[in-house]
Amino acid sequence: MARSMPDAGLQVERLRFHFPHHALFTDWSAQFGPGLGLVRGGDGSGKSMLLRLLAGSLAPQAGRLVLNGADLARHPLAYRAQVFWCDPADEALDGLGARDYLALRQSQHPGWDAAVLAEDLEALGLLPHLDKPLYALSTGTRRKLRLAAGLASGAPLTLFDDPLAALDLRSADYVLDRLDDCAEAADRVVIVAHHAALDGVPLATLVDLPGDGSASS
Repeated sequence: MARSMPDAGLQVERLRFHFPHHALFTDWSAQFGPGLGLVRGGDGSGKSMLLRLLAGSLAPQAGRLVLNGADLARHPLAYRAQVFWCDPADEALDGLGARDYLALRQSQHPGWDAAVLAEDLEALGLLPHLDKPLYALSTGTRRKLRLAAGLASGAPLTLFDDPLAALDLRSADYVLDRLDDCAEAADRVVIVAHHAALDGVPLATLVDLPGDGSASS
């Protein structure tokens, strides 16, 4: 059943994150309801950093993030337990085999849908790679595996950083179709960071970041 509480979804209030010589986010606020959200911006706009902040893997210097009533600062475990996030730059799990990686992700997400995973593994051509370690996979194949895990996770907040990067055209078209399915979700927030619009995919929320990487409310 879809949540009907007023605090359903993700609220970001007066977020602040500055580098020593560069203000990336200053009093930045946004609200993401169920469905698909797009964070759009060019290189250096802070898209990836924003996803890390929303995931709770990077601590904001000020501000408040609340996911389905769980405040990140007050209840970090309850907040992070609702999040699927896989930083494309993180190689910490690359020693795992693909099957073990999927099993680990399944153990972290009680809403995991094995049928969705099976469909995506086949459609994305991942079945021949399941007995390989992640480090032995190409960049595109590794990204597809992480996408399949995220789509199957059922996580209340699912974050994808540049999900079409390094994908072949057929796989990119399939991922767009799956994101279109996410747009219909009534009990799940899926946020994509990308440099451009997602052709033909309806959005619940669109956030444009300035090109100079200094976002404010």
